[in-house]
Amino acid sequence: MSAWPPAELVGLLEGDPHGCALATAVRAQDGDIIDFTLTYLNEAGSRFLQRPRDELIGRTYRQLWPETVTDGTLPLYRQVVQERVPAVRTVYYDRATVSGHFEIRVMPFDDGFVARFVDLSKLTMGSESEAGARLYDALDAAFDGFALLRAVRDDAGTIVDFTREYVNQVGAKLAGRCVEDLIGQRIVERPSGAAEVDLVQYLRAVAETGETWHHQLTSSSTAQAWELKAVRIDTGFVAVSYRDVTEQVDHQRQLEHSAAQARTAAQRTTALQSVTAALVAANTPDEVYLAMGAVLRPSAGGHGLAVLLVEQGGLALRYSAGYEDHVVEQLRQVPMSHPYPAAGVARTGQPRYLSSPQQFAAAQPDPATAISGGGRNAWAFLPLTTAGQVIGTLVIGYQQPRDFDDDERANLTAFSRLAAQALQRALLYQSQLSIAADLQRALLPAVLPSIPGARHAVRYLPWSDGADVGGDWYDVIPITADRAAIVIGDVAGHSPQAAATMGQLRSALRAYAADGSPPAAVVRRANEHLLRYEPQAMATCCYLELHLSNGTATTVLAGHPPPVLRTGDQSRPLHVRPGPPLGTRHATYRDQILSLPPGCSIVLYTDGLIEDRRYTVDRGLTELCAAIQSGPPDEPAALVEHILNADVGPKPRSDDVAILALTLLTPPPRQP
Repeated sequence: MSAWPPAELVGLLEGDPHGCALATAVRAQDGDIIDFTLTYLNEAGSRFLQRPRDELIGRTYRQLWPETVTDGTLPLYRQVVQERVPAVRTVYYDRATVSGHFEIRVMPFDDGFVARFVDLSKLTMGSESEAGARLYDALDAAFDGFALLRAVRDDAGTIVDFTREYVNQVGAKLAGRCVEDLIGQRIVERPSGAAEVDLVQYLRAVAETGETWHHQLTSSSTAQAWELKAVRIDTGFVAVSYRDVTEQVDHQRQLEHSAAQARTAAQRTTALQSVTAALVAANTPDEVYLAMGAVLRPSAGGHGLAVLLVEQGGLALRYSAGYEDHVVEQLRQVPMSHPYPAAGVARTGQPRYLSSPQQFAAAQPDPATAISGGGRNAWAFLPLTTAGQVIGTLVIGYQQPRDFDDDERANLTAFSRLAAQALQRALLYQSQLSIAADLQRALLPAVLPSIPGARHAVRYLPWSDGADVGGDWYDVIPITADRAAIVIGDVAGHSPQAAATMGQLRSALRAYAADGSPPAAVVRRANEHLLRYEPQAMATCCYLELHLSNGTATTVLAGHPPPVLRTGDQSRPLHVRPGPPLGTRHATYRDQILSLPPGCSIVLYTDGLIEDRRYTVDRGLTELCAAIQSGPPDEPAALVEHILNADVGPKPRSDDVAILALTLLTPPPRQP
């Protein structure tokens, strides 16, 4: 195979003072030319392109000059190879991969082409040159202004000015002159267009150092914006390309302003979403205040925040953050008639914005009664309105004076409405919580009666902090001097209805036990009571009737987990035959008598202590027995605390828990 490219051709091209290149076609499977590989570049071409040949040869045009795909160069090469017709093209590049003003002659050669490119900037500028004439025509057709400047030096050789050797038609038009008026004139003596700016200092640096200068300047007299690029093309000669970019700069400023507005709107939307999430998660007033202080204040851009609620004909401070102590003291009680803007906002329901300390002072003309603004310099007073009712005023103070535009005012109004809704909901929730707690306290025994010969203790732990109270209950029922019943139970569900059902069952069990009925009869009658009056309800119950004189207990389980007995060094669940839960039709219950040794302890509990859907009964019961075994042997209250602090049952809990612990005294009391 002969060498490629041929040595004779390489010798010819290497001696050409202008750039020469060989390229071969890269074809797809169907034969279409999709690219060209640069197979040869002479030394002159390497200099023009300002890159070593080793970095270029062997790579494709798409890799070297990706812009050739869209600027028409690559399609031209493809046409020359396919049609076998030479072509000439003049191009100007100012890109990272190639820069210069070139005349390219392309001729087909084998399965590729030979390209000879002449750097027109290196040609003689005289009009008598054919290339120079073509270059003048090209420059006159350009979109940008172009000028060739010759340095003017003083006697010491310092450049003091530049003479215009050439100006194209576009450049003259941009300067508001004709070409004849500008060529031969000096810049300093006859400035025009961008030359109104002191360009000599920049052009002098280009002429002396050879470094390209590219900058954007604005004329002080016309406010026109110019983009200029200056390069040294020979000793004492500088070429300047310039364009009027005022319209583009104005457009860019408008875009930047629009982008800034969009960013601000996005930030406000994000802040509003953050505030919404924080306030929705807040349940109590304290949590709402915390969310407002942690999220609302920085989101709104404020540096001080106060919440004043309407109470007893005035405003009462319920929360503050960022305000000085003396301001907080003045805000604790504000009469509704006070000139402080927060009072007026609470009266009218209309927001008020003060942009400076002067406006704040004017709102309270009497210094003796005026409430201090502290170190703030702007304020937003926002009504806390929900369902048409003003419940107070939200005050946001700012460290710097500010104007509140329409968007910011709308955003602050949205903040205050969200805060008002969350606060109203939290206040209602707090009221419901208080009612629920009162209901539950009323339904459970405040003080359990004492039992001769035994000590007992009880603890009740509600699962939720809300208004949905549970149905767990406990009781100690004296029957005779020698008999007493201990009871624990659980009505299914968490609601006021569950609590009410629990109260009915507790009362019914006390009544049936006091009647003298045996334990099985007591539980049976309670089941009938539930079926008659609450047919949709379901409950479990553990009922033990203690016979203190002989140390026995009669036990009945109605769907409830068994009690745990501790004797000496052993703790175990009592083996009691389980019966169906209360609320079951045709249910039967049987008495079961168990022995209770002197000094033993017995623990009754609800299922929330040992199980949930994730935690099995067997596992929880094993842990409970271990905790009882390791607890104090003869002090029920200490034993209950020990159980609650031990690792018993699921964590976190998902149900209410009630525990009743009883210890028999040793020996049992003597009966008269």
